[in-house]
Amino acid sequence: MEHIGTFGASGYSLRDTPLFRDADETQLAAVLANCAVCRLAKGRPLADSLRARLYIVLSGALAERGADGAVSQIFPGESVGEQSVLDEAANLADISATDDTELLLIEADLVWQVIDQSNGVARNLLRLLSFRIRAAGALLRRRQKLGEFYRQLSMNDALTGLYNRAWLNDMLPRLVATAQRTGAPLSVVMIDLDHFKRFNDTHGHLAGDDALRSAAGVLNAALRPLDFAVRYGGEEMVVLLPETSARLAAMVAERLRLRLRQVVVFGDMRLPMPHLTGSFGVATLGAAMDELQLLAAADAALYRAKQAGRDQISL
Repeated sequence: MEHIGTFGASGYSLRDTPLFRDADETQLAAVLANCAVCRLAKGRPLADSLRARLYIVLSGALAERGADGAVSQIFPGESVGEQSVLDEAANLADISATDDTELLLIEADLVWQVIDQSNGVARNLLRLLSFRIRAAGALLRRRQKLGEFYRQLSMNDALTGLYNRAWLNDMLPRLVATAQRTGAPLSVVMIDLDHFKRFNDTHGHLAGDDALRSAAGVLNAALRPLDFAVRYGGEEMVVLLPETSARLAAMVAERLRLRLRQVVVFGDMRLPMPHLTGSFGVATLGAAMDELQLLAAADAALYRAKQAGRDQISL
């Protein structure tokens, strides 16, 4: 950064500067007359930004990258470094020039002197900090919403839209803990689409994807709002049924089995329409079971349904 003179000899006015608006310009010019004016070339960092001082952009522009990675522009008349002056700490922001820029440098003790002499400057400083706090809060809320959006996105299977295994690993222990605490029943239905490899080999993997989406649609349409459908992996799916006894879970599984047989995979009726069928294993949480044992019980029941001829339910 190149020192090019003092504010008193620079010819610049602070009349339209937000921080010094409504201040006595004659008095202000006298106080700031010996403050340094420096030139920062385009692309160069503000090398002394670790000092607690105030910078006012007289011409050009700065880019400030905060600790969170957010970048803000500082244009002529605007200032940066107020927070570092107030809390007497280093300005940790990464500041660089986006154009050839001239800066007025005001040391921290002189900033406090101006504040003491002018109530208007003190009010302006409060307004600036209030605005920045509000802006930072709004940015944080947007990022939180975006983070939640991506978190939810990471918990859903891209092909079917159902929850994925990561979601199941996170949610099932909670459902089990709730059921054990309240004494409410919790049932699981594990589903395997029958002969799905043969389906893919016969009709192609794109048709297989359509079949998986159609099966997921059956689950979503047939379940209650408090139930959950998960793509467990490949052609396997899992349905979580809170507050559902073994008898009711078997009824739900039978309803799903019948609806699955009615699915139309091919919209073009000139093609043969294969019926999708599935094997269903139903298990209900026991008093001494955890989530792994519950899934293992449903998987064992599913295996029995497949061994018995498929397209059926086993408890």
